[in-house]
Amino acid sequence: MATIGHVLGAGIGTNPQGWEAAVGPDFLDVPGGGRGGLLRRDYGLVEINFSPDQQGLQGQMSCFGFGVKPQRLLYDLSPSTVPLPLSRKYGEFAPRLPFEELRAAILSLGHTVELEESSRDMHRYRVSESVARIDVVLDPDPYGAGAPDPDGHEVGDVWAISL
Repeated sequence: MATIGHVLGAGIGTNPQGWEAAVGPDFLDVPGGGRGGLLRRDYGLVEINFSPDQQGLQGQMSCFGFGVKPQRLLYDLSPSTVPLPLSRKYGEFAPRLPFEELRAAILSLGHTVELEESSRDMHRYRVSESVARIDVVLDPDPYGAGAPDPDGHEVGDVWAISL
């Protein structure tokens, strides 16, 4: 997804029906409200944002951004979090995604991964020749709430990959 820009063939510009055909029928739609007519579709691991189609077709929407949210897998590996088409294609998902493993896979495909910015708790990386951004946990307890949960997120976990 970070190098090819789609999930099972669905990506930027794909309408909601195309995403449903690729990722499945089990999702939650969250209307954006307001005058923009935005829609967020939540598949658990995958989250898609739609806006009214720029071609002016009444009622038509297309994807303007989407992301894969590995941070959700730490606490829930159920079918409601990992859509069945993804499980069929890629097999069992691990509860965490170490950034160094993802970086190695991206590098093996001939891309580079560059640090774009840092905040108190995250590093954001950019994948070359792609609009993909990867958010990586820098501090699992950035606000000093106490000892990090030993079963929680760790430094170096991928939080999200977004386009």
